[in-house]
Amino acid sequence: MKTLSDLLQLGHPLLYEICKPVKYEELDQVKGWVTDLHNVMEEIRAKYNFGRAIAAPQLGIMKRLIYMNVDKPVVIINPEIRNESKEMIELWDDCMSFPNLLVKVRRHKSLTVRFLDGSWKWHEWHLSDDLSELMQHEYDHLDGILCTMRAIDDKSYKWRP
Repeated sequence: MKTLSDLLQLGHPLLYEICKPVKYEELDQVKGWVTDLHNVMEEIRAKYNFGRAIAAPQLGIMKRLIYMNVDKPVVIINPEIRNESKEMIELWDDCMSFPNLLVKVRRHKSLTVRFLDGSWKWHEWHLSDDLSELMQHEYDHLDGILCTMRAIDDKSYKWRP
């Protein structure tokens, strides 16, 4: 069972790698990975008071898997982002892999995401505003991109108050 001490921190080389798709044959493993993602996210929430989603590579699981828990727990397998809006939003982004640092980024105001759930069924969501931003942040993790790499400029960093 993974814990907060297993969460990869800024600078860890695995955070910059592109993840492999989850295969149908790995569905039994997905349940264990999701349990670990859930437990670590709960620890982050308790310690730092934030956390709505976590990507598998943050725990060294190099698979295209996101666990989101905003209103209810959702397993997002092999997501595909489409239809990003031209309209952008600016915001201070945070990340569990560097919980005390905020980074100002630009994200698409809305998008569509298509993904498989834990039962290997397809879903398509249209997300906007904070959920669009959240999905882009987690999706970036699957491609080895951190919000520090999307900073608007060299003054787009601050410590969490």
